[in-house]
Amino acid sequence: MYLCYLDESGVPEQAQTSHFVFAGLAIPSHQWKAIDQRVVQIKRQFGLMDVELHAAWMARSYSEQGQVPNFDSLAPADRRKAVEALRARTLSQSRGGDRKKFRSLFQKTEGYIHLSRAERIEVLRQSADLIGGWSDIRLFAEAVNKDHSFGLTSAKRTPFEFAFTELVQRFEYFLRNRGAAIQQPLQGMLIQDNNDTLARKLTDLMRRFHHEGTAWTDIEHIIETPFFVDSTLTAMVQLADIVGYATRRFFENGETDLFDRIYGRFDRTPKGVVGIRHFTASTCDCRVCRDHA
Repeated sequence: MYLCYLDESGVPEQAQTSHFVFAGLAIPSHQWKAIDQRVVQIKRQFGLMDVELHAAWMARSYSEQGQVPNFDSLAPADRRKAVEALRARTLSQSRGGDRKKFRSLFQKTEGYIHLSRAERIEVLRQSADLIGGWSDIRLFAEAVNKDHSFGLTSAKRTPFEFAFTELVQRFEYFLRNRGAAIQQPLQGMLIQDNNDTLARKLTDLMRRFHHEGTAWTDIEHIIETPFFVDSTLTAMVQLADIVGYATRRFFENGETDLFDRIYGRFDRTPKGVVGIRHFTASTCDCRVCRDHA
């Protein structure tokens, strides 16, 4: 049994990001505990035991840290105390929409303010190294360039529905091919961060796939509809978040630090990389488009 944890990066609608990425991280069920323990080790090292790893918020610069004299030399508790004091002052001086914006930002980054940006990036690097170095992990991703998604909307498919469908197919192909290679039938399960809106949409899509198949394949090896979990309590969804973030930043900004660490784990056949695809202009010459079978 393979457990495939799903997460998205960016938004499917036209917004400040050029790409929407839907990513999956699949692990053999019997290796779940060992991988989870490795994540716990990384979190403990950086004082993040009860904190969700959310790559986009961790990778940001926090302006308050730059206002604290000798921030890097302070103890973690003193760093947190200094940043919290500055944030409290900002909230007290803010009104209306600005206050709401600051409060939301501070809540999302509160768990990381005792770490410098270099330390937060190191957490992401060690997590990416864990993913890239675990030979039985398989990654899947559909990266949609929203500037070229008009064909999807004309066919009454959103970039989200398209990306989810493609990832389901890639996971189904992997289970089929891997099972044939080891002469053992394999099954898989999809696990997604809980979201009331997404839960209904993905459940309905998956039910249809089970009854009708997709445009390219029947679904024979993925059981049930997706299971939904709290990402704050589930380390594997947090790793899937890092995969999605690293993939989107590669396509949007050409950032390779995290992406290079995980790229080797995207599913492959002797013909090339099949676990990841870049949906964009036909003239794209990025690494993924070159390597895709």
